[in-house]
Amino acid sequence: MNSKQFFDKSQVNQHNRNLITEKLYSCGAYGKEYSAKDDLDTHNEIHTNNKSYFCDKCDKEFSQKGYLEIHYRIHENAKPYSCDKCSKNFSTKSNLNLHYRVHTNEKPYSCVACGKEFSQKSSLKTHYRVHTNEKPYSCDVCSREFSQKSTLDMHYRTHAGNKSYSCDVCNKEFSHNSTLKHHYRKHTNERPFSCNICSKTFTHKCALSSHYQIHSSVKSYSCDICLKEFTHKSSIKRHYLTHTKEKPFLCDICGKAFSQKGSLDAHHRIHTNEKPYRCNICGKAFTLKGNLYTHYRIHTNEKPYSCDICGNEFTQKGKLDRHYKIHTNEKSFSCDICGKEFTQKGKLDRHYRIHTYKKSFSCDRCGKEFTQKGKLDRHYRIHTNEKPYSCVICGKAFSQKCNLVRHYRIHTNKKPYLCDVCGKYFSDKGCLNIHSRTHTNERPYSCDICGKEFSRKDTLSKHHQTHSNEKPYSCDICCKEFTQKFNLNIHYYKTHTNEKLFSCDICGKEFSHKGNLGMHYKIHTNEKMYSCDICSKEFSRKGSLYKHHRTHTNEKPYSCDTCCKEFSQKFNLDRHNRIHANYKPYSCDICGNGFFQKGNLTLHSRIHTNERPYSCDICGKEFFLKSSLNKHYRIHTHEEPHSPDVQTFPCLQKMFIQKSFKYEL
Repeated sequence: MNSKQFFDKSQVNQHNRNLITEKLYSCGAYGKEYSAKDDLDTHNEIHTNNKSYFCDKCDKEFSQKGYLEIHYRIHENAKPYSCDKCSKNFSTKSNLNLHYRVHTNEKPYSCVACGKEFSQKSSLKTHYRVHTNEKPYSCDVCSREFSQKSTLDMHYRTHAGNKSYSCDVCNKEFSHNSTLKHHYRKHTNERPFSCNICSKTFTHKCALSSHYQIHSSVKSYSCDICLKEFTHKSSIKRHYLTHTKEKPFLCDICGKAFSQKGSLDAHHRIHTNEKPYRCNICGKAFTLKGNLYTHYRIHTNEKPYSCDICGNEFTQKGKLDRHYKIHTNEKSFSCDICGKEFTQKGKLDRHYRIHTYKKSFSCDRCGKEFTQKGKLDRHYRIHTNEKPYSCVICGKAFSQKCNLVRHYRIHTNKKPYLCDVCGKYFSDKGCLNIHSRTHTNERPYSCDICGKEFSRKDTLSKHHQTHSNEKPYSCDICCKEFTQKFNLNIHYYKTHTNEKLFSCDICGKEFSHKGNLGMHYKIHTNEKMYSCDICSKEFSRKGSLYKHHRTHTNEKPYSCDTCCKEFSQKFNLDRHNRIHANYKPYSCDICGNGFFQKGNLTLHSRIHTNERPYSCDICGKEFFLKSSLNKHYRIHTHEEPHSPDVQTFPCLQKMFIQKSFKYEL
């Protein structure tokens, strides 16, 4: 029974005529058959190359007057044929008929090699070239070959640099009209392709095709060894080879063996650098069709796989499977040398290089060696300052993709990593690992000079500088030395040039560095991007967060080499050293009294100015110090005074307060 469907009776009649009409006349060149001799004569004009009809607008030639009339519709933008399903218009009836197959999903042309079906005969002819590897169209500039003329035409524009199509909304230019049409959908939010199962809509047809794979997940065949399920019988046959370890397909270039011919074909593309699957949105090419489908989700932002524990979404099922191991703490791969366990085999393979310590890749600029070429490539970006990964929300650029992924979580506020002790979530796995050490009190990094242990590697690196006292960067004006080039640059601008090129457009404050201006803006916006994973206190600067961490760990990496007193910050150590040197850099310009700290000079100045900025809102009495005001409040509240806290003031500041303000209270 013929189950073909049609929209109107005329299509049914035409279809019936095609079935019963005998085609007696055939073309001797191509074998094409016709039921009428006049149709064959019309067709033969193609072979004679007799083109008697010219378009007076673009000079294009045609062999038949009817073709010229159809062509004129391009210039007149005439589209007299309309689809009664979606109201889309077409210039020819044949194009309308072809379009109907989108709605009926009719694909009458099938490939005899792989069985793939197509709605148009021309698409089948183009597809055949995948099997024959026929590429009849070649570029006369670079000799690159193509299977389709349209692809060659698009390729020519890469040589000419011609971008003939521009968006009338944002003026962005494109080399191809199809790319411009896709781009327009960003402005119009048009999503013309919809899934007939779940009604989800898409801007591109290829994204819809990729989406359909989610629904076609009926798995009728299961492996009797590992119970893995498959949708096709051919897939389970290929899967069995993973158990038998049979690899019958051998690469004739490098000798690598594969269990599937498709895998061998894909592997060959590594040697030929062939990437036949190209994204029609951004032009990126791939060796595997599956990688192209996955890539499309970047444009559509489709994340069909979600974690049922924390709700985090992923573009690939493999990423979801790896993510689950965070919750289950499953570590299936262990090192047979040191016993360390890993959630992924790739991480175990990278870990093995620590034991072999073979660093085959070296930087030709600084000589640093690496175990992986990828790490060397990332390292090169330090020298070139290349930052190819940029945030589409705030524009910030990064040298590594992983840093961009972490950065995105600031905008999305996603925290996929869970501490199984206290239940706190983190946006980065490294932060979770560091946080876990607060529960275990683990300090895996130890100083090989003094034996002091640290929970963080960067803290150990800073601590090493206290021993080496190495300062390779020196100011060529005052000869002051610095451990980092960044600190030297700050010193130069602040001390010698006093040049302040960047000013705040809110309060007018000026800065010598753009980065300082950026940090200053956070005062106005109250933006605090960095939060403590222990007490949740928030900070606007990453450095402030690091210093704050030491209040929890009681870590004091800076010690005085005179009295061995330890400090959590270098600034406090420098200030402390003034006591031993009796260096008082801050002096009162009225009485000449010297002070170790600028804050103490500010307090002292109030003696001369009689400034009392702190006043009691009950009785109006004024005080030099805020602490004196707090003590005074106890008179009104009848609160018992607390015993002195030795840590509240250093002994020097306490003596200064007693001396200068003994008459308060």
